[in-house]
Amino acid sequence: MFCRGRVLASLRLACVSSRSLPRFGWESFAQDFCGNTHGFSSQLRYSFCTDTHLLEINRPLTIGESPAIPDWVKDSDGESCSNNEDDFNPPSLSYWIGKPKIQDQSLDTKSKVHEIADNDIDKVSMILKNKFESPDSVVEALDTCDVSVSHSLVEQVLRRFSFEWISAYGFFKWAQLRKAFVHSPDLCNMMVDNLGKTRNFAIMWELVEDMKLLEGYFSLDTMTIIMRRFAKAGKYEDAIKAFKNIESFGVKQDIFALNRLMDALVKQRSVESAKSVFSQFKDCIHPNSESYNVLVHGWCKSRQLDEAFRTVDEMKKHGFRPDSYTYTCFIEAFCRDKDFRRVNDILEEMEKKGCRSTVVTYTIVMKALAKAKETDKAMGVYQKMKANKCLPDASFYDVFIHALSKSGRLKDSNTVFDDMSKQGISPGVSTYNTLISIAAHNSQETKALDLLKKMKEKGCKPDRNTYIPLLKMCCNLGRMKVLSFLLSHMFENDISFDFGVYSLLINRLCRKGKLEMACSLFEELVSKGFVPMGCTFDLLVKQLKQKGMHREKKRVEEMASRLMVSHLPFRSAEAPAAEAVPTVGLSK
Repeated sequence: MFCRGRVLASLRLACVSSRSLPRFGWESFAQDFCGNTHGFSSQLRYSFCTDTHLLEINRPLTIGESPAIPDWVKDSDGESCSNNEDDFNPPSLSYWIGKPKIQDQSLDTKSKVHEIADNDIDKVSMILKNKFESPDSVVEALDTCDVSVSHSLVEQVLRRFSFEWISAYGFFKWAQLRKAFVHSPDLCNMMVDNLGKTRNFAIMWELVEDMKLLEGYFSLDTMTIIMRRFAKAGKYEDAIKAFKNIESFGVKQDIFALNRLMDALVKQRSVESAKSVFSQFKDCIHPNSESYNVLVHGWCKSRQLDEAFRTVDEMKKHGFRPDSYTYTCFIEAFCRDKDFRRVNDILEEMEKKGCRSTVVTYTIVMKALAKAKETDKAMGVYQKMKANKCLPDASFYDVFIHALSKSGRLKDSNTVFDDMSKQGISPGVSTYNTLISIAAHNSQETKALDLLKKMKEKGCKPDRNTYIPLLKMCCNLGRMKVLSFLLSHMFENDISFDFGVYSLLINRLCRKGKLEMACSLFEELVSKGFVPMGCTFDLLVKQLKQKGMHREKKRVEEMASRLMVSHLPFRSAEAPAAEAVPTVGLSK
């Protein structure tokens, strides 16, 4: 049991504008779209928008287990203490949070697996929670495990242990040895992705070579995973090299593969590399409109608008007309700079060119206006949508709800949420994430947790972005019992700790004086092969020094020294400065 010091709960209340706002007729909104519910089933995927009110972490990934608090982490004065705040449960949810299965109030997420193994995933987890030196040692440990290996079990394990590559790959190899079981191409791709995101590229290539020998296993999807993981690691040349060798794996080197490579490079802020590979192959692989749009998106994202417009000119010369995607790239760039005059100019140009704005375009504009606290104009976006007969989708609703909430109109935002299903749109995980984020930001514990409970009741599986605001809220308010419950809940939903989650918890716990827990998570972070940011390490060491926890401070410094010896430098918290956005138009 941890020693928990007294923590003052600090409430982070959202800033709500006190000026009067004209009421937006939600009832008229519902009536306008009533009877057209069939239009809602088509939900567009787009890469322009990100939910800036949530912590951004690249991909939905899955739960590693936290180790028990190590022996070296103890309270410096050796005294035990209690904290009533830590044991607080929202009354209406106390049974759900305090149920026997998760009553342990410590932050020991690995001990969660010590519950009675009543199904195969629990049995496997009880073994994989241990520390292993190699995948082969995992195979040996699993030989005594009596479970029925199935596609669903392997998929769940690979998600749950996605950041613990030794455990995941060891289980993958063990399952491969079971009689009457064969890994599907999808499972092999999952394992390739896990190895890539933990940057075990040598082992990843070994698995890929094995897949190459099996007919129908290596596909363009496999190569896309490889290219994206190399690009994510900053290994742009390796991503390009993989594309150049794609035909040796039986995959055609065509424009679809080239576009995926360029997209992977652009999304990792290397539009220059994307442009280079485009120029290198455009004579033998004829580009299409998507090729040019990927480049336009990359230049706009990096705020090199001159290059973006030059790409549009080249696009026109080759017979491709700018489409809604092209225009929306520029709209997003101007929205980012709050240059709404330019945004309106682009929208007017789209109308003149006969290019209809999509729900994606309107969603971006509404989100930017709401972020700039131009609430009236944000609400007016709906009128433009209605005039253009553009039906909203779930993403539009998410931004709409967030805009209403940020302007203090919580009742209206709740009405919009309740009425979504009546309009033919079932609230998905992103909608619940929006509402949970709003409630957590306003320190509305009961409401935030009730929404999480409602997700379970509705069969809506949470993702990592569901928990981020909840974890922040618990750290801010010092609710350690609820935090423990959430960590257990994440594990049960196969959501792993990634680098961002570890950094968040360590930093927040340090600032709340929960140094024992912060040290435990720091050790787990390092044990999984993550390299802490310098600011996280500095904060933890500073807090330990101030509290006189010299033994713990020495232990943390020793772990950092081992990282440096392994030639793994600390991550830099600095980001490159953005370039100025030129003010030029799409039309000349």
